[in-house]
Amino acid sequence: MLCFLVCRYLTNQLQKVQIVNDVNKDFVIEALRSIAELLTYGDQHDSSFFEFFMEKQVMGEFIRILKISKTVTVSLQLLQTISILIQNLRREHAIYYMFSNEHVNYLITYSFDFRNEELLSYYISFLRAISGKLNKNTISLLLKTQGVSVPLFYEEVVSFPLYVEAVRFAFHEESMVRTAVRAITLNVYHVGDEFVNKFIASAPHSDYFSNLVSFFRDQCINLSKLFSERPKNPCSESVSAMLAKVDEIEDNLYYFSDVISAGIPVVGSLITDNILQLLILPLLFPALQIDADSNLKIGAVTSLYLLCCILRIVKIKDLANTIAAALLYPLETFAANSEVKINGYVSGNNCANESEEPLVDSVTPVNAGQLCVDIPNKATSSQVHPGGIIAERDFSCSHLSLRETLLSYVTDGDDARALGSLSVLATLLQTKGNNDEVCVTNLFSIAIFLMNIYIVELDESMLDGLGILPQRKQHKKLLLQALVGEGSGEEQLFSFESGSARDTTSSELDGYLKKLKVLFSLFIFLYSP
Repeated sequence: MLCFLVCRYLTNQLQKVQIVNDVNKDFVIEALRSIAELLTYGDQHDSSFFEFFMEKQVMGEFIRILKISKTVTVSLQLLQTISILIQNLRREHAIYYMFSNEHVNYLITYSFDFRNEELLSYYISFLRAISGKLNKNTISLLLKTQGVSVPLFYEEVVSFPLYVEAVRFAFHEESMVRTAVRAITLNVYHVGDEFVNKFIASAPHSDYFSNLVSFFRDQCINLSKLFSERPKNPCSESVSAMLAKVDEIEDNLYYFSDVISAGIPVVGSLITDNILQLLILPLLFPALQIDADSNLKIGAVTSLYLLCCILRIVKIKDLANTIAAALLYPLETFAANSEVKINGYVSGNNCANESEEPLVDSVTPVNAGQLCVDIPNKATSSQVHPGGIIAERDFSCSHLSLRETLLSYVTDGDDARALGSLSVLATLLQTKGNNDEVCVTNLFSIAIFLMNIYIVELDESMLDGLGILPQRKQHKKLLLQALVGEGSGEEQLFSFESGSARDTTSSELDGYLKKLKVLFSLFIFLYSP
């Protein structure tokens, strides 16, 4: 009873405050703190506390206090008070009340002075507390919708302040802020609200995902710079900086994986396509050239490490298969793309020039029948002729495919490149169900052990095209084809050069080659005038 009387007294005193200044700010701050504690106690022991809170419209009083106060300490205490309430209230109707009446949205969109780092920290904690209470019922209280009648009537989300304001700080210089924002976004994504998903996947909110990959790309470039400068500055500080950057990069990849696991197909496609278009195709693949341009922003060793991390952490079948399909192309295909400048000028290596037509014009319609893949035996490597996928270009450089380049690093490269190449190939090799069937050399086993490589669900057609499909799998595949009557069973079963087998692999690869063609075209469209 005494606690209830104290709560009533403090609330009545707050209602009498007309202005918050240096004279009464300490009382206001203490009143806000005490009310939060009393309401938390009441929510767990006496429902009359929160009934009083609703009757007196105390949330409205909090907003009024904020409006009449110019003291930052009051703003800090108010954010902390409401955060404590949201985090500790257990009764469902109490959360519904807190999120209703637009009071929370008003606080979210209030113009705080975020130059004060402590205030920003309290604000982000406030947003995170809200996101922790989101479900399919509560999230609707924080949205603004409007009816759309064409073609069928439905509610469309037009405003979601919690999400919009949170992603404003997604790339803040303080890592703690970035981490909190990511937790907020994941809480939103995992609610699984159909209309919210459409909102975050539509422009301009979808820009967050491309900006996220661009931010990650810059971190990758910084890692490569630290690695290249280490021989000049082999001190413990440089090693620590490099390891810290590695942790950041892997944290980013785990975040990508968490976002994709939320099960929003459009968002998953946005992330994987941007990883390919902004990082892998223009930067990582060109860096793998044996005689790579020294002006490239990412070195070969860093590129190999990043490819392993992407395949190991972002375990997306479509992404892995697209990367595997790209290994069948000559390196110069990607080297030419990496040279494209915003103003249209292309430099270096005689691979392209200013007057040359954009690559998009050299891409012809896909014809699966024109793609030729020779199924290798154990002693030979596969040869791929893209033909109708991407027209050949006149390069002065060698025409090694990415796969052949990785193998050359194993035989002729230094230890770092050899281990990196083995790790990439071994990552692709480790498909589900293959562990008991694959005979891997000791060097492959050591590479897998050292790199702690995880399993990637790679299509067998990719392994077949790369020449690393286990022989037992090849035999099983051909046997199944013979049983269903696709051509001569005996011929397919004992001949690796069967045209029917080549056609089957060709058709399976076609979908991923189509995707590569589209990404090439889009890359040139975006970065050419």
